[in-house]
Amino acid sequence: QVQLVESGGGLVQAGGSLRLPCAASGRTYGSYVMGWFRQAPGKEREFVAAIIRSGGSTVYADSVKGRFTISRDNAKNTVYLQMNSLKPEDTAVYYCAADRFIATRADDYDYWGQGTQVTVSS
Repeated sequence: QVQLVESGGGLVQAGGSLRLPCAASGRTYGSYVMGWFRQAPGKEREFVAAIIRSGGSTVYADSVKGRFTISRDNAKNTVYLQMNSLKPEDTAVYYCAADRFIATRADDYDYWGQGTQVTVSS
């Protein structure tokens, strides 16, 4: 079992940056692939990025590639989403999630945080 708590959301102007940490508790955190998803009002939850257990491999949605970076610090039980060059269309609630295997579908992830709101103004 792993519990996830996101933070770092807020209001930022277009072109700005935010870093979202997701703190995990549970002795087995290092066993999990970690992912970030987002959900805008009226839209389905969509994949943003994922990182394997060692941190040596990552995958990104095309919409964020080159702007967002996912990383993890297993010693601190924390995964990060660095978001640069933010756009108004990045506005959403951002969730971190954990799963045994790398995946891009929300249904594949077993554990979820409560989410943190990111709002990008134009």
